Amino acid sequence: MTARFRCTLVCLGFTALFSVFSCRLIYLQMIKHNEYAALAADKHVYKQPIYAERGEIVDANGEALAHNVPVETVVADASHINDRDAIVDLVARELKLPRAEVAEKISGDRRYIVLQREVAKADADRLREQLRAKNLRGIYFEHDATRNYPNGQMLCHVIGFTDFEHHGIQGVEGSMDEYLHGQDGYRYIEHNRAGQEIVLYRGQERAPRNGYNVKLTVDLNLQNIVENEIDAAMREYQPQKATIVLMRPQTGEVLAMANRPAFNLNERGDAKPEQMKNRAIIDMMEPGSTFKIVSVAAALNEHKVHPDSWIFCENGLWNYGGTPLHDHKPFGDLTVQDILVKSCNIGAAKLAITIGDQKFYEYIRRFGFGERTGIELPGEIPGLIRPPQSWSKISITRIPMGHEVGVTPLQMTTAMCAIANGGKLVAPRIVKSITSSDGLTISSLKPTVVREVISPQTARQIGNALRGVVSDRGTAAAAAVPGFVIAGKTGTAQKVDPHGGYDHGKWVVSFCGYLPADNPQFVGLVVLDDAKTDKPELNYGGLVAGPIFSRIAEKAARYLDLQPQEEIRKAVPVERVALSNSRHR
Repeated sequence: MTARFRCTLVCLGFTALFSVFSCRLIYLQMIKHNEYAALAADKHVYKQPIYAERGEIVDANGEALAHNVPVETVVADASHINDRDAIVDLVARELKLPRAEVAEKISGDRRYIVLQREVAKADADRLREQLRAKNLRGIYFEHDATRNYPNGQMLCHVIGFTDFEHHGIQGVEGSMDEYLHGQDGYRYIEHNRAGQEIVLYRGQERAPRNGYNVKLTVDLNLQNIVENEIDAAMREYQPQKATIVLMRPQTGEVLAMANRPAFNLNERGDAKPEQMKNRAIIDMMEPGSTFKIVSVAAALNEHKVHPDSWIFCENGLWNYGGTPLHDHKPFGDLTVQDILVKSCNIGAAKLAITIGDQKFYEYIRRFGFGERTGIELPGEIPGLIRPPQSWSKISITRIPMGHEVGVTPLQMTTAMCAIANGGKLVAPRIVKSITSSDGLTISSLKPTVVREVISPQTARQIGNALRGVVSDRGTAAAAAVPGFVIAGKTGTAQKVDPHGGYDHGKWVVSFCGYLPADNPQFVGLVVLDDAKTDKPELNYGGLVAGPIFSRIAEKAARYLDLQPQEEIRKAVPVERVALSNSRHR
């Protein structure tokens, strides 16, 4: 074999060898590129979320109701852990976790394991330093935030709270989650074999958009007044539950809303379901005599009667449809105005009869009963208003005094606002505005008039009658506020038994009123369910709910800097009017 032939053979061999390598390289680089690139990315590239900061919730004056506190989430990448036992011991000790729990979590080969959320920054820094000092790898830290509610229990049913994924649950946190949550961002990062980021190879990145801030119509100062008074009422009367609502009648702004029982927003894990209900919008009640404003307003607005028209009230007992209807005391002839002042059941029933079933039903619906108000809170119910074809023969006489209907406290407050503002049903609102973090207004409250319920003249006539209720002649003298003319209506209804009929000896007492009567700045409703009084004859709306309204209204008027309309004189003592009230008021 000649040298030339051997040289040719070697060259051909190298050519064949390099051809095989070239084919293999082409196969790997072109045909299998996507597959192996994906495997490499799965091993070394990580899509790191960049969480958007949740927007704040503030009151009407900008006081913080819900804001964020920086924390960190401790996570593990099992594929990067270099000393499992040492890491388990260190993490369990520093995070105060059971060692077995940590060991179980990192026992596999998962690349993303949440070990502990909401770790205080100081604790996270301490753990980070110890990991670095001992050259332990596989534990990482993500910046996060936890929701803090600086006022604890105050306004808990309105604000609501968030879950671990920063999504709103209940209250404004839930209903406005779309605006508060923002939009999370992300970045692709690549790690070396030691688990450290290779910054030069940082990939695609999208910045987060922080959530918008939500300003409520609630004034924290008025809310504080309401919360203190509802707590005092719970101590004094020990009711099963209670609700207080304050609204501005011209705009529908909810100025304060409180319910009991309640819970601490920062300790919501300990709250019971009964404590977490916003009873102002999800509880139905028979309103009792506060509902008489509907029948009187309907009769006046239809021009069936005048305020000074006389109605014979049957001396306290009237048989209608084969069933007796009683009054708390025998009334003979009463003017239409005095039917409200004296809270006469028979008079209210006769006024409803004058306009008929269908027209009376229409006015009930016009006042907003039987439909949701549309307030920006989740879980609101429409109440229960049956159409006339479902009424019995005597329903036309029972509904006017607040029986056979189910309304929410917010609906009752909104209906009284229609009297106070001159006859317009204004949609209640609890969100004042939505703004971005740089102050740009995204949305703002505009009063929404749903419909005109009654004429301004009829509203004035009803308002004049309601002034008489809060006087020596009426059922709510104890609701008076020194220096101001108050208009309002009492309600005392026997509590409905969930299994049917009525619960003997248990009452829902209420008072709904506004001040000043000639230029109302707020409407307030106080409702106590199953209040306990020393004597049965004291368990009435005018004697239990009325004084609570009086104390709230007096403090609210002082805070709002309302000027007294008349010389301040002593309020009427409760005992003086104790025996002039009725169960049906």
